[in-house]
Amino acid sequence: MRYHRDMASRLPKIIFLHGNGGEGVGHYWFPYAAREFSKLGFEVVAKDFPDAHLARKSIWLPFLEHECGADEHSILIGHSSGAIAAMRWAEKNRIYGSVLVGAYYTDTGVENERLSGYFDDPWDWESIRKNQKWIIQFASADDPFFPAEEPRLVSRELKTEYHEFTNRGHFFEKEFPELVEAVRKKLF
Repeated sequence: MRYHRDMASRLPKIIFLHGNGGEGVGHYWFPYAAREFSKLGFEVVAKDFPDAHLARKSIWLPFLEHECGADEHSILIGHSSGAIAAMRWAEKNRIYGSVLVGAYYTDTGVENERLSGYFDDPWDWESIRKNQKWIIQFASADDPFFPAEEPRLVSRELKTEYHEFTNRGHFFEKEFPELVEAVRKKLF
């Protein structure tokens, strides 16, 4: 079903999941995306997650449920480790859809990533796919934190709508119109 502007009260809720390192949703493209989605009539949940340095699974997934209200009517938009949290959430919970920005699937040899707990278990790609209507993914071949094969494998396993750039790094820019447009096209 496609939504129309007069159905805004029934639009899925958008929940932002920032990455680790403590920057939060007040940085990068999150404020821009929040403004743009609000203009389209979406309810936007943009909260700084606790334990932002490690972004531990044991803390973030309960926060996503209890403080952000993630449910089957939610679109999870995750950046970096926030994308990893969105994928792990979708393994066991139904959501409307997700947008994965700078996603990867291993701890990439980084201690903080290993300690997060997201990489302790094998990925259940099939459940992640089946628990949502669609998955949009953004990656850049020049990401300084992991090789391009990481997001490409995620895309193959999840059959995402995949957008790969060559010059966006880890998506730290202030605006991200491609993300807003990709979600808009799914719903309007």
